[in-house]
Amino acid sequence: MRILKNYLLNSSYKILIIFLPLITSPYLSRVLGVDGIGINTFTSSFTQYFILLAVLGTSSYGIREIASCQQDKKKRSEAFWGITFISWIASIVALILFFLVIIINNKYQEIFIWQSIAIFASMFDISWYFFGLEKFKITVIRNTIIKFLSVFAIFVFVKNYNDLAIYIIILNVSSLISNLSLWPYMINEIYFPNKLKNMKIQLNKHFKNTLVLFLPTVALTIYSMSGRTFLGIFTSVVQAGFFNQSDTLIIMSLSLVESISVVMMPYITRLFSLSENEKIKKMIIKLFNINTGVALGIAFGIAGISLQFAPFFFGKDFTKVGEVMMLETIVVPLIAWRGVLGTQYLLPLNKLKIYSTSFVIGVIFNLVFNLSLIPLFGVFGAVYSLIITETVIVFYQYNGVKKDFKLFELFLGVWKYFVSGLVMFSCVFLMNQTFKMTILQLLLQIFSGVVIYSLMNYFLKTQLWLMFNTLIKRNIIR
Repeated sequence: MRILKNYLLNSSYKILIIFLPLITSPYLSRVLGVDGIGINTFTSSFTQYFILLAVLGTSSYGIREIASCQQDKKKRSEAFWGITFISWIASIVALILFFLVIIINNKYQEIFIWQSIAIFASMFDISWYFFGLEKFKITVIRNTIIKFLSVFAIFVFVKNYNDLAIYIIILNVSSLISNLSLWPYMINEIYFPNKLKNMKIQLNKHFKNTLVLFLPTVALTIYSMSGRTFLGIFTSVVQAGFFNQSDTLIIMSLSLVESISVVMMPYITRLFSLSENEKIKKMIIKLFNINTGVALGIAFGIAGISLQFAPFFFGKDFTKVGEVMMLETIVVPLIAWRGVLGTQYLLPLNKLKIYSTSFVIGVIFNLVFNLSLIPLFGVFGAVYSLIITETVIVFYQYNGVKKDFKLFELFLGVWKYFVSGLVMFSCVFLMNQTFKMTILQLLLQIFSGVVIYSLMNYFLKTQLWLMFNTLIKRNIIR
């Protein structure tokens, strides 16, 4: 029940993250225009590389380290300060390099200066500590309040293209406030270095371990951002904006799947420390099936509404985003599989070589195909490259765990979700192409899709439906 509560709490926040951009994106697309959205996309994606350097691999490594010593305050304190000091040093280096780069290249210089707040904000992000303790409530409540305040500020202060800098300041300052708001909780959570003489802050150990996890984080960031960057270089910031609008909605829709990984990672780490290997294996097989069910439902649902949704939601100038979204839904199940094999299995079990190598190989494929496909196909080339990259990563990760999991074990019953998704897609796509898009029609299409997919899961008795049914019965009995 603790895992379920954490998942529901984290999922609720993820749903909020999905819901709020549904309010702000149409507004921003119209007041900032394709150029404003494109410039923000290009400068933000460039800044992410330096945030990557600032964070190193501290987030994933921090969750795992704290989860492995939940009951020992001294060890928690040593781990926290060691990881935090590494992050602070890396953040300072990242800020110095960032300003050196923008001084040399003065294009969009003012915008880049405001984007630098995001690098500074990452310096104080300690959410990994609370995730490691499986205390999701603290971070979720704080972030929810700040998200609502930032949305309010956007509608009040961002009125036209000239307010692009204000929009960026609101986003980045809200992140800084969100990160700083967690620090007061640390007073009772950990010992401070000056109060514990025998504290062993092993900077060398933490630096080496975060560096190992830095490689996959680098790779993940590069191939998630390189599409935007190369589109801005080889085509235009407008094309980068198209890709960003599509990719942002796809990634947001995956939040429900990724929240499972966030909740399960510290739990599986704890099971591994107790040598509960057989229990872990059974759980991974079940999670693979459930994640696939959720992912395919999301993928077919988005594909069904995408063509009419994009111009209605973003404006007529963003009509092309609908086609991009429909194609990009292919990556949804791939990312879900990567999440189970990598984040929920390889990482908690400390199989870092397979985990890291999969992303390094993936980024090599991504760079090669971005360079070759984007000049030929523009924004669609970036999507083709992304699909190829995710396929390569999943294939490599499975190849590394095939001794632990047979292919039929993982994909047993997955066909049921595929059939359910096809039926839902056929109905929703017909509605989407037949009727004029309005708020009512959009809600009707989404509702119809959820009902049809749920009914198909019920008739086919999928693992997702059986789990849902079991949880309902348990709650009724209680």
